Amino acid sequence: MTTKTSGDYISTRAWLRDIIHGDDYILRGVSALEFLQMFVGYIGENHIEVYAKARGIYENVEYKVVGDFHEIEYIKIGNTLCTTFNQTINDMLSDFDHSDEQALTEALCNYYFEHNESFDGLKINPENRKTFQQIMINAVNYASGG
Repeated sequence: MTTKTSGDYISTRAWLRDIIHGDDYILRGVSALEFLQMFVGYIGENHIEVYAKARGIYENVEYKVVGDFHEIEYIKIGNTLCTTFNQTINDMLSDFDHSDEQALTEALCNYYFEHNESFDGLKINPENRKTFQQIMINAVNYASGG
């Protein structure tokens, strides 16, 4: 079974909130960036990424099963759990080869300009710093098309 797509809703956030809610799942990756409104998302999107304690029923939800949520930084907005921006960025940097570079670049660009042209406040894990250094230049230049 698959979920509805983002095109069935007025916003991506409304879609994610309707499909993934409660304490069993934490939005992560691109889905977290969309929910945090740091990436606009894709038209008609149906792929959702979550941390879960057990695999769910939807075919279009990528369940990353973990034993518990203790090591994951997340926030609760309404009835939806979502990784923090820092957690999301570090997750995507640590698995960069399988991450959506477009979403990551746009999100970092948005962060940069929302924080007075600075990445201050981001806590990049030591093992992710080299990858971050490589992508942050693209993020800074993203808005200008450079």
